[in-house]
Amino acid sequence: MIHALVRARALPAQPSLGGGIGRGAEPPSEELLEETEVRGAAYREWLRGRRVSVVGLARSGVAACRLLRRLGAVVLASDAKPRQALSADVLSLEADGVSVSAGGHPTEVFRGAELVVVSPGVPSQLPILQELREKGVTVIGELELAWRIMEAPVIAITGTNGKTTTTALTGTLLREQSRPVLVAGNIGTPLAAHALDVPPDGIVVVEVSSFQLETIETFRPRVAAFLNLSADHLDRHGSFAAYANAKCRIFENQTEADCAVLNADDALTAQLAGRTKAQVVFFSRTRTLDTGVFCHDGWIVAKLNGHVERICPVGEIFLRGSHNLENVLAATACALWTGIAPEPLRRGIGSFRGVEHRMEWVRDLQGVAYYNDSKGTNVASTIKALESFSEPVILIAGGRGKGQDFGALAEAARGRVRAAILIGEDREKVRRCLGETIPSMFAESMGEAVHLAREWARAGEVVLLSPACASFDMFENFEERGEVFKAVVLTLRGA
Repeated sequence: MIHALVRARALPAQPSLGGGIGRGAEPPSEELLEETEVRGAAYREWLRGRRVSVVGLARSGVAACRLLRRLGAVVLASDAKPRQALSADVLSLEADGVSVSAGGHPTEVFRGAELVVVSPGVPSQLPILQELREKGVTVIGELELAWRIMEAPVIAITGTNGKTTTTALTGTLLREQSRPVLVAGNIGTPLAAHALDVPPDGIVVVEVSSFQLETIETFRPRVAAFLNLSADHLDRHGSFAAYANAKCRIFENQTEADCAVLNADDALTAQLAGRTKAQVVFFSRTRTLDTGVFCHDGWIVAKLNGHVERICPVGEIFLRGSHNLENVLAATACALWTGIAPEPLRRGIGSFRGVEHRMEWVRDLQGVAYYNDSKGTNVASTIKALESFSEPVILIAGGRGKGQDFGALAEAARGRVRAAILIGEDREKVRRCLGETIPSMFAESMGEAVHLAREWARAGEVVLLSPACASFDMFENFEERGEVFKAVVLTLRGA
């Protein structure tokens, strides 16, 4: 499967990224860049007065509409939801001069369109979009739109799991230096919402998903980090091969002046070195690298210019789990590209406390610890969450399974999960995979699930919400699912 997607090669010797780490290292000079993309002021001016269609009005679509109107475009927007289901935020676009159509995507929304901007949640192969492409209309996503409008360099982070934590941590590390920093993208804040606020000398850290990468054209991150690769979103992409290829588009426009950060410990990801022209920097938590960022004698170290430099003791990392150590290594590699020194990196790593809905401690009650991992929307992510605990786990899981095979989750749960509370439309599939060795029961709501988990949990154990599934069958998004979990947990009273 994957070998058909990538040109496999062993870990190559890596070139230098500039001066010595911690000695004022600089990214490659701008003279090395190929200035082929139409970007910045010229593109902003081009948009003035243009007729633009925006398809899909979730957060990204709303941000795109507002950005386009600020730049003087004529904006016609549509959403599949009926008008009564649209949020107040969407309806407020009409006061800004946006024409809003609900209940589908009628042809009049696209009549005369010179550009179409698609939200990530809208399948890029929608028939009307295919038809527009055939007519020569440019169809891009909100990520590409924001990229074209900005002038600041971008660090982009993707992978099946760990994107949000790594993106947030990279932003934390970069705020230890003087350049303005924006953290946005799939992490929750659409890039388009702040594209006009980033000065050319700033730096943007953006989490990018496979859905967003499907609709890029010129998007070119100066650093592209690919953390890991496992099956996800098969219901959208149709196959693992298509999903992997969508992810790999992060490298599509990179040149030798750019950097790709790859996980040497993930075999599929390490092979992706053959998919980019950029300089490749590997990271590893399990072995010493000839060149890269890795663990050695209890420290995170970097060896990028022939000498090893210590960055931070592993013991100062607050986050639990080996997967979070990988996230710290990746974020360190990304931040080093900017020339930041080890001392501020150590401060940033030591101060970072994680992100909401990702292995988030909620409370301890009668010796039981409650954790919110609602961001665990696929099997691989939940497996990593389970591996973070030595204590027995009462697992709350289930939702919309996205066509995944839950067999690997069942294997990881044995010996770790004492009982499972299952919710959502694919709960029966999860229970069949768990089998009879792990007691499981159904809950009709998150409130019922939390109360059942409390009844099962004993002192010294963990109640973990890590669904391994998407949330859209019961909730607006994974954030709402996590908020509901936390609200219920915080209402529990001691005996």
